[in-house]
Amino acid sequence: MKILMYSVRDDEQDAIQAWAAAHQIQVDTNDLEFHPETADLVKGYDGLVIQQRSPIGGDASLYQSLAAAGLKQLTSRTAGVDTIDIPAAKAAGLVVTNVPAYSPNSVAEMSVAQTMRLIRNLEMFDQRISQQNFQWAGLQAREIRSLTVGIIGAGRIGGTAARLFHGLGAKVIAYDVVRHPELEDVLTYVDTKEDLLRHADVVDLHVDLNETSAGLIDAAALKLMKTDAYLINASRGPVIVTDDLVAALKAGEIAGCALDTVEGENALFNQNHQGEVLQDTNVAQLMQMPNVIITPHMGFYTNLAVKNMVDISLDDVLAILNGETTAHAF
Repeated sequence: MKILMYSVRDDEQDAIQAWAAAHQIQVDTNDLEFHPETADLVKGYDGLVIQQRSPIGGDASLYQSLAAAGLKQLTSRTAGVDTIDIPAAKAAGLVVTNVPAYSPNSVAEMSVAQTMRLIRNLEMFDQRISQQNFQWAGLQAREIRSLTVGIIGAGRIGGTAARLFHGLGAKVIAYDVVRHPELEDVLTYVDTKEDLLRHADVVDLHVDLNETSAGLIDAAALKLMKTDAYLINASRGPVIVTDDLVAALKAGEIAGCALDTVEGENALFNQNHQGEVLQDTNVAQLMQMPNVIITPHMGFYTNLAVKNMVDISLDDVLAILNGETTAHAF
């Protein structure tokens, strides 16, 4: 049995080699994204694991060629599967799986950390200190126990964030199409997104990217938020309409935001653009705003999360190849 993993980073290799040794299975890797022009590399392998932010591309024939080559599955070692044409893959007889929760704490803790930076004005203090200005006047902070945190998408990650915020003393409200009774000791559900936006001091997004969540936060949604409220996005970039966010920040419609993911991030994130003029004018504008924090989609990036992404994805491949089922199949 042989498995090929695409887009492998150096920091994943220890976990990959440990899994391969424990299961006595050959696992080979490359640093390429999976696209029609790189798909031939998987020939001769029994299993396929990918990780990427750009769509696979091609058409249904690509998935049919994988099945014809003897593959039974297509596994993403990330939560997001919008890069995969799932109907085409299933029509070809491929089982598509993902890793829906490699470490809920990794992203949830990121949201809490970014919230704390915003409400304590730490980004603005950093800028003052860099200019040798040690004054604190005008940057009075807010205590998290005095705030209402609104979570949109109270699933694995959002639910973990709710528990963390509750533990810090915040009032937590949530909007989700699915209500989880086990979270009702730490949050209160509201009936509509609009209710949440009107009442929350911090709006924390933890939704999948799909046809209902794309553009979830647009100009109309931003106008519903309090002018002293903050927006946190550690989910997917297209959930927020960036043009509308830039306009809202310029107009003072919200107090600030922390973005671990943005629209069009594939051209920027996890790349070094030092000394260049950024072509993404929205990101360039956001970076100049003192009340905005941008990080390069690294909320997931912890030691435990990386290991879980590798282990869970490879476990799923092995299960499918052995004729077993997995809870992570679409």
